[in-house]
Amino acid sequence: MDDIKLGLIVSSKNLEESFNKVKSLKLSLCQIGFIAEEIDNFDPYKIKKIAEKFEIEIFSVFMLFKGQIFNNKDGPSTMGLVAEKYREERLKLSLKFSDFVKEMNVNYIVSHIGFIPDDEEDPVYKSFIPIIKEVVKKCKENNQIFCFETGQELPSTLKRTIIDIGMENVGINLDPANLILYGKANPLDAVEIFGEYVKSMHGKDGLWPNRDESLGIEVPIGEGMVNFPVLIRRLKNKGFKGPIIIEREISGEKQIEDIKKAIEYLSPYL
Repeated sequence: MDDIKLGLIVSSKNLEESFNKVKSLKLSLCQIGFIAEEIDNFDPYKIKKIAEKFEIEIFSVFMLFKGQIFNNKDGPSTMGLVAEKYREERLKLSLKFSDFVKEMNVNYIVSHIGFIPDDEEDPVYKSFIPIIKEVVKKCKENNQIFCFETGQELPSTLKRTIIDIGMENVGINLDPANLILYGKANPLDAVEIFGEYVKSMHGKDGLWPNRDESLGIEVPIGEGMVNFPVLIRRLKNKGFKGPIIIEREISGEKQIEDIKKAIEYLSPYL
């Protein structure tokens, strides 16, 4: 059986620098994040050619939106397509984003879709489902799988949402640290609930938030509460084939140092 591949999440700000970073770490795969409102500044064909030059596979593209606040306090009103104030504009951006990714010849789109209500009878949830269905339908037309980034909803809520969408081209990009940072679930329990939908995973670690914190603390892999050895084994038992895309939300030399340690830490479990 082939090992699970490791990759790196990188910025779109300087693509040559980003791909060179992946290459220098002896990795061959990445996920790139783009702000949906800014994709007109990029040539998808050129991005593809630069990746080929560095012999880097773009496994997935992360869709971000302007104005999002990544915490429990301000997140529900600003995040993704669940936030009602932004839905109409972000739906248009999402459909356009799918076409943009198609031109890059990438088959996976990942996004934080917002704080999905736990109550299936909540009007916010009921009005959200038709919107996300439009996005997933567009992705299907473009031969893409739309993956929910985890963390801002309960695992059971996310699984229900996927079932309610009722389309085959829906998956999950499991971020185990996010489940902890937002205080939603132990990643091991989450995998038991929705593990069969996981298409990729972020290699990221974190600490639970305290009562007065709106978000937990991201830490280097191996220093947080994610039990990666057991998590990876359980994912494999659910049919997971990877990749694991390392994410470290700092910059500079310390980021590179932590990424190298993450590669060393994760490699025996692949």
